[in-house]
Amino acid sequence: MAKMWAGRFQSEEKKEVNDFNSSISFDSRMYKEDILGSIAHATMLGAKGIISLDDSHLIIDTLGEILSDLESGKLEFDYEAEDIHMFVEAELTKRIGDVGKRLHTSRSRNDQVALDIRLYLRNKASETINKITDLLKVLIKLADNNKTTIMPGYTHLQRAQPITLANHLLAYAFMLERDLGRFKDSIKRMNYSPLGSCALAGTTYNIDREMVAKSLDFAGIVKNSLDGVSDRDFCLEIASSASIAMMHLSRLSEEIIMWCSWEFKFIELDDAYSTGSSIMPQKKNPDICELIRGKTGRVYGDLMTLLTMLKGLPLAYNKDMQEDKEAIFDALDTLNMCLDIINPMLDTMKVNKENMYKAAQKGFINATDLADYLVKKGMAFRNAYKISGSIVYYCISNDLVLENVSLDKYKEYSELFDKDVYEYINLENCTFKRTSKGASSIDSVNEQLEYLKEIVKE
Repeated sequence: MAKMWAGRFQSEEKKEVNDFNSSISFDSRMYKEDILGSIAHATMLGAKGIISLDDSHLIIDTLGEILSDLESGKLEFDYEAEDIHMFVEAELTKRIGDVGKRLHTSRSRNDQVALDIRLYLRNKASETINKITDLLKVLIKLADNNKTTIMPGYTHLQRAQPITLANHLLAYAFMLERDLGRFKDSIKRMNYSPLGSCALAGTTYNIDREMVAKSLDFAGIVKNSLDGVSDRDFCLEIASSASIAMMHLSRLSEEIIMWCSWEFKFIELDDAYSTGSSIMPQKKNPDICELIRGKTGRVYGDLMTLLTMLKGLPLAYNKDMQEDKEAIFDALDTLNMCLDIINPMLDTMKVNKENMYKAAQKGFINATDLADYLVKKGMAFRNAYKISGSIVYYCISNDLVLENVSLDKYKEYSELFDKDVYEYINLENCTFKRTSKGASSIDSVNEQLEYLKEIVKE
């Protein structure tokens, strides 16, 4: 395929240079966006009289045929082409001759690729939003079914206070809600058309940038021509949003890995979402969660690739920016793949409520409630804290739990103790009397669920 710059160059480009320079192997996925952007551009050129309406209509119709042929498989990509833009333009010219060469009037590949990637990422990020929403629905369902499932809450991976599984899962649901907000914000800031910036300085033709932007459902145009071709902030934002979302999936995966171990046995994954060992027949491994954990680092790497690639670039376009696509494509592909698999895995897992409750009975996770009991009887919290700690030490030394300490022994530590102390430190009471907003009481959990259900409806 002849290069578009052949008039300036007198010798053929080396094949290895062409291969090194080529991007069609990965930017071909933007074929639909490239063609739709070209249709919008050709429509504007005809409307403004920059090319004739007959030429405009012929270009538009032929581009539609190329799109149809690509989607049906009738037309295959030519990987000798430098990029998707040149492939489409060459195919157009092959079909309609010199008329096809008019398409690139008042346009550069610099603003063309900036347009394509915005269009592509707008669609791909919207797909990610839908997948995050689906996972949010699963967590809401699990929380709804486990509002009374008591388990130990942890700090420093040490049993700390009793909570419900519902409240624990809802913490991840709210992380996902923030992920939704980040992706929506990224799309909102990205949704401006750079087309018409041309190479960097705009054009002398009387183009209508707003017309093109409106036809492609953009909120408006990028207002500075240099910024239009050199901005990749939107790639950074989406890669950052993907990295944070992957971090949330990784944290959840880490808990699932622990919870399905013999040491916890809080949950059991369905056989369809587990793997075995080649040598140990008893094994049931949470490989999906481990891979999500591992792939999180890969998405972080994509973000660092983009940040590093951009950090030293002068205005305006530089070839370095070709490296944006593989990184941002991989970040979203990886996140979407993880969302696709973690969703049914969580939806089919079995919750071992009895094991969670037994774990909550151990570890003195009602010790704070014991201190609160004394505070409500009039003691200063720090004094109550010290007494409760002394009683916990006594229990550890005598292989007891707080519920088994006699009232006489309690009174040795403080006369404020009475028989109602046992009701106060009862595990269910400790869990469900926490009625502050955001806590584990059923009313509080229901309030959280109603809020998230409204988010999902949107």
